[in-house]
Amino acid sequence: MGAEKTVHVMVAGRVQGVGYRAWVEREALALGLSGWVRNRRSGEVEAVFAGKAGAVDAMVGYCSRGPTASDVSEVRVLATGAPVPMGFKIIASE
Repeated sequence: MGAEKTVHVMVAGRVQGVGYRAWVEREALALGLSGWVRNRRSGEVEAVFAGKAGAVDAMVGYCSRGPTASDVSEVRVLATGAPVPMGFKIIASE
């Protein structure tokens, strides 16, 4: 079995109002990841990804691209040790 990894990311740019959260949810579920995604009042999108290290790393790379309508300017990765429930979902904005 591969190593498990959890990361907390903040994504800046044109990432709200362009389907970014729904896109993140689809991609994360396709990779078998757990976690969540939400909009921030700052205009950023925040997410936590947990799962196999290779899948988490791939998802972080995908976040730099985003869906077609987005324009990502920065992805900041913050390590986290917090437990993450199974499954992936969009949660309420903060």
